[in-house]
Amino acid sequence: MNSSNSGNVGIVIVSHSPKIAEGAADMVRQMVGSAVPLAWTGGDIDGGLGTNVAGILEAIEAAWSPAGVAVLVDLGGAETNSEMAVEMLPEDRRARVVVCNAPVVEGAVIAATESSGGSPLAAVKRSAEEFYA
Repeated sequence: MNSSNSGNVGIVIVSHSPKIAEGAADMVRQMVGSAVPLAWTGGDIDGGLGTNVAGILEAIEAAWSPAGVAVLVDLGGAETNSEMAVEMLPEDRRARVVVCNAPVVEGAVIAATESSGGSPLAAVKRSAEEFYA
């Protein structure tokens, strides 16, 4: 997991594979440097393929920004667990975390690029999802 302290929207990458999540995060970091708070999580609690809500919550916390956090996911289970994690956040933070319907790698790079320019959460989400549309 990585992070950065900035006023830009944070990015969280959630994958069933820790290697994919870490690799996508590496790509984001190479594109935008440390301008964007960034964290990743992948794998189930036993180290196998899957996702887990606790790991997603930790990643959201690591990438937290007052501007919000955009979560990029790879498959349906990652989306479901990410939505569960958002519901478990304190009420004042829930509205500032969005799960994007976008390809995890391309969406994360596009979202981070948008965030690095200081765009608000809605614009970051829209940019990531426009790629998928």
